[in-house]
Amino acid sequence: MKVLLIDKNHDILNNKLKDTGFEISEDYTSTKDEIETKIHEFDGMVIRSRFPIDKQFLDKATNLKFIGRVGAGLENIDTEYADSLGIELYNAPEGNRDAVGEHALGMLLSIMNRFGIADQEVRDGFWYREENRGEEIKGRTVALIGYGNMGKAFALRLKGFGANVICYDIKDGVGDENCRQTTMGEVFEKADVLSLHIPQTEDTIGLINKDYISKFKKPFYFVNTARGKSVVTVDLVDALKSGKIKAAGLDVLEFEKASFENLHKENMPDEMQYLIESKNVILTPHIAGWTHESKVKLAEVIADKIIAGFGYKI
Repeated sequence: MKVLLIDKNHDILNNKLKDTGFEISEDYTSTKDEIETKIHEFDGMVIRSRFPIDKQFLDKATNLKFIGRVGAGLENIDTEYADSLGIELYNAPEGNRDAVGEHALGMLLSIMNRFGIADQEVRDGFWYREENRGEEIKGRTVALIGYGNMGKAFALRLKGFGANVICYDIKDGVGDENCRQTTMGEVFEKADVLSLHIPQTEDTIGLINKDYISKFKKPFYFVNTARGKSVVTVDLVDALKSGKIKAAGLDVLEFEKASFENLHKENMPDEMQYLIESKNVILTPHIAGWTHESKVKLAEVIADKIIAGFGYKI
């Protein structure tokens, strides 16, 4: 079977597929239009996020049997149309869940203990101790929205801190020994921390908005290592200004490009400028799942899924 790789990944992906008998081609520079002219020659393709796999592209991929996405989300693929064509879709949340869990924990510790603020003050020659008194995770209620691979990895790490971890998920029965599944009503009532672990879908875009935030009974800390478009940034900023959200750790932003490679710098809105300047916000450039270890594991997971699904046909 012929497989086209259009994004660079760890060599273990290429090597595993080649060792199994797949014929591998690599094209990391051609445009989407250029790849459309030859995609009919391939049985499979592996991507990260370089460009969207839409209906137009899939109509040209007349022999395509599978798409592997080296990452967790599938929002850059027209999944419904791909399914209708019988194309198998593989993603790899198992590969970077540990990285995301650790990053979310690091962000939470940072904003609850004012690491960013205190660090800058010391560098500027100020030694403010009382002003930088932090808060402990132990005894706090940490609410996770979404309890799949990423949420479970975060909950496992929170267990050692003595937090009360609860989750809301659209699927029933996902709770475990590290996290109790509950209703949104209890999340609104008890949460001291809110952390997102949801994919980007029509239902999750703009989920965290003014109305949603207003339902929380207490001021809370907010962490987002999922998708930026789940948050209405102007409403987040208003909540930060009012104190309803105490502080935020954001690895993803509403204004990211679809490839996750950069921000839309043109006409940057005022609310984004506020996040950049705010002392109560920690920002990272969509790197929660971006460790040296996850690069290997993501490649391994996708290779193993492709081999399990189609290796027997070679």
